[in-house]
Amino acid sequence: MILGVYAKKCDQTSGFGGTRQTSQHKTYWFVRRLDDDTYEIQPLNNNHLPSGVTATVSKRILMTEYVPEVDYYERRTLPVLQSLQRKLDRGEELFHAKELAASEAEFVKILYLDAQNPQANLRLGDIYCQKKDYQRLKKVLGRILNNDRVFAEGERHRFNEFGVNLRKGGHLIEALEYYSKAIAINAEDEHLHFNVARVFWEMNEKTDCRKHLETALRINPAFEEAQTFLIFCRKHLDADTAASA
Repeated sequence: MILGVYAKKCDQTSGFGGTRQTSQHKTYWFVRRLDDDTYEIQPLNNNHLPSGVTATVSKRILMTEYVPEVDYYERRTLPVLQSLQRKLDRGEELFHAKELAASEAEFVKILYLDAQNPQANLRLGDIYCQKKDYQRLKKVLGRILNNDRVFAEGERHRFNEFGVNLRKGGHLIEALEYYSKAIAINAEDEHLHFNVARVFWEMNEKTDCRKHLETALRINPAFEEAQTFLIFCRKHLDADTAASA
């Protein structure tokens, strides 16, 4: 649940000795309520949008150290958020209509407002995969791998889709790097391990493929696709062993 923008006053010291001065300045934070006693805070960027690393604070800390800025939120942040959402919707519409150049232009505009926007970066990656623009793909992948917001639970569908598109586009090393980052953040996601297994299979690394399928099934024993793939993988490993013997 979005609460809006809050301000926090901070002391700032400048000068030395007799010229030492202390002044106060405000920092602005976008606040979401996670549960009754936990709140997520995120700093605003120069465009008044939430961007950067998130943190959590208790209700007591929020109430004692932060002050709601209703006017700031309504006059500055909300209009930009609405504009951003319109651009995201338009970019998605163009992407699904296969108008890749126009879609790319919309998502690039979004990055001027929020360089870390997960949806825009992931979709640009998809566009560069389809256009086979390897140089731009490497650049956007670098931003993605350094942005933990991409791998948040709310972005699960998007980051899984992007990983699949990397693999299907033949970018196996990049797909492996991408999924490795995702697993480092959430090691208990069976679908991530399944997707890594598919990458290893296409790289002809059958032993690593098997290990990730076994991990996926440890997490979710009812994962039927992983069960079928593991049987298939083991048959090939057995055949390889027999051939070597």
